[in-house]
Amino acid sequence: MAELKFYLLNRGRRFSLLLDERNKTNGFLLLILANMIWGGNFVIGRIGVDYFPPVLFSLMRWIIAFLLLTPFLIRQLKNDWNVIRKHMKILLLLAVTGIAGYNTIIYVALQYTTSINASVVNSTTPLFIAILAVFLLREKLLAHQAAGIILSVFGIIFVISKGSFEVFLSWKINGGDLYVLAAVFMWAIYSVIGKKYADVLPLLSAFYVSVFLGILLLAPLSLVEYFLLQAAKPVFTLHSIGILLYVGFLASIMAFLSWNFGVHIIGAAKAGVFLNLLPVFAIIFALCFTQEKLYLYQIVGGGIVIVGVVLSSRKSMRSKSHSQEDPFSA
Repeated sequence: MAELKFYLLNRGRRFSLLLDERNKTNGFLLLILANMIWGGNFVIGRIGVDYFPPVLFSLMRWIIAFLLLTPFLIRQLKNDWNVIRKHMKILLLLAVTGIAGYNTIIYVALQYTTSINASVVNSTTPLFIAILAVFLLREKLLAHQAAGIILSVFGIIFVISKGSFEVFLSWKINGGDLYVLAAVFMWAIYSVIGKKYADVLPLLSAFYVSVFLGILLLAPLSLVEYFLLQAAKPVFTLHSIGILLYVGFLASIMAFLSWNFGVHIIGAAKAGVFLNLLPVFAIIFALCFTQEKLYLYQIVGGGIVIVGVVLSSRKSMRSKSHSQEDPFSA
């Protein structure tokens, strides 16, 4: 009888370990999928701005996402409404920075720079988040984090100056790359504020409401873009509609859910490293589906940025033991 109990207990442990390993594998796959979609989003966005002016492009993206989310989240929103209503100002800030601001500025940037450059510059996002966390969340900036930030800044300067010291000194820098930096700053604010209120705001309902508020912000800006700035008229074809479905469903919903479920399974600390896959996928897709070329300065500068991000993302043994997972989306 004792041997039978030992056998069943041992089998149970093995089965539990097997399920845990499968669960981790699924978490890794979800994180890879999210970054694959986001990497493709830079390439799709670069193609999309040839069909739609940037503000309208962003507006249509979020309208599609909102319509697709409504049947699934409207009931949950009713249950969470009291919490949502109390934090409407915070949600408005999230809408301004993460929904309306970040994506629109990225689409503006992609009119002037390549999707490869944009994805490499965008990979500095964790560094901006770390810097803002020092000022807004009163987090300490450790020595290795500061070293990683300095290293990555050097990498970004190398990329936007095309590896030329003369270009940097003459300030003949592509304005699109600077727009991407502005967009990254917007996303960093969004992420830090989201992290601060992660334990207060219900994730899906907060995202749903921030999308709606983002639409309200983008609608009048789109009219200004069209009538006052005389933006080009949108072009609707099967190709451009497919682009809208990609950014509206895959990039806005599928990647968001994949990332959050992956973070829930793996943990925020381990998941953060997977963000380095985003520029890799963007480069692969750009080389396969566009006329863009990969230059040595992009490889060198991108490598420096990734090393800096990994260095700044490392935690000391003490902070690892006391760290808490951040359930809010990156």
